[in-house]
Amino acid sequence: MLKIGDFARLCQLPVKTLRYYDELGLITPARVDAFTGYRYYAVEQLPRLNRLLALRDLGFSLEQIARVLNDGVTHEQLRGMLMLARAEAEHRLHEDQGRMARIEARLRDIEQEDNMPEYDVALKTVQPMLVAACRIHIPKNDMVPALLRTAYSETSAHVSTHGGKDLEPCLALWHTTADTYTDEDAEAVVPINRAVPESDRVKVYELAGGTFASAVHHGDFAGFTKLHPALLRWIDANGYRITGPSREIYVRHDAARPGDSVTEVQYPVEKE
Repeated sequence: MLKIGDFARLCQLPVKTLRYYDELGLITPARVDAFTGYRYYAVEQLPRLNRLLALRDLGFSLEQIARVLNDGVTHEQLRGMLMLARAEAEHRLHEDQGRMARIEARLRDIEQEDNMPEYDVALKTVQPMLVAACRIHIPKNDMVPALLRTAYSETSAHVSTHGGKDLEPCLALWHTTADTYTDEDAEAVVPINRAVPESDRVKVYELAGGTFASAVHHGDFAGFTKLHPALLRWIDANGYRITGPSREIYVRHDAARPGDSVTEVQYPVEKE
C-alpha cells in the first residue's frame, strides 16, 4: 500500500487531483485508516488511473470517463464517444485557427498604422429579435437624422396604438453601402415585446440573428464616419464576407450631450 503522497508522486499528479478524483468516484483509495484518515492506494490501481488519464488526454469529460470506468461501455459506444471527441477537437482547432488569423490581421494593422487601432472589432453571436420597422428612402445624406426620427416616431406610435411596447435600443438597417450618400435605403427598426398588426408603412417581423462583426463608437456623429471603414477593413483582412445589411444600434443617444452618445455598428458575416 502507498500513502496518497507516494502514490501521487508515482503517478506524477498533485495530491489535490487524486482527492478530487476520489470525490467523483473515479479512483478511490484502496483503504482509508479509520483512526488517522490517511488514504492508501494499491499499485494494482495504476492501470485504472492510466486509463483515466488516457481518456482525459483524448478530450473526454470527467462525466464520460466515470461512465467508462464505472459502468463500462461497448465497443460501439466507445467508438461513438471517440468520434464525438474528435468532432469537438476539430471544432476547437477551427476556432483556434480563426483566432490565429485574427491575431495576424491585427498585427498587420498595427504595423501598417504604427499605432493602436482606433476601434476594436469583435465577432459576436446575435439572437433573432421581434421588430417593427419602417423602410425609408433618403435622397441626401444630410437628411438622415430628420427622416430617421420621423420614421421612429411613426413606428413607435403604431406599436403603441396596437398595445405593444418598444424595447431599447432602436437601430437602423442600411440596405445601401456605407459610402452611399444619395438615394440611401434604410429601415428604422424598433424591437418590440410582442407581435402587433402591420400597416402599409410599418412591417412586423423577426430580424435574423447570426454572426456579426461589431465595433462601438463613443462620441458624437462627427467621428462616426470612421467606424464603417474600420469594420470593412477588418472583415476583408480576416477573410469574411458580408451577408446582409449593416446595422447601426443607437445604444445611447443624447441630443443635449452628443459627446456621450454610444453607437454600435454590426455587419453580418460568414467565412469566405
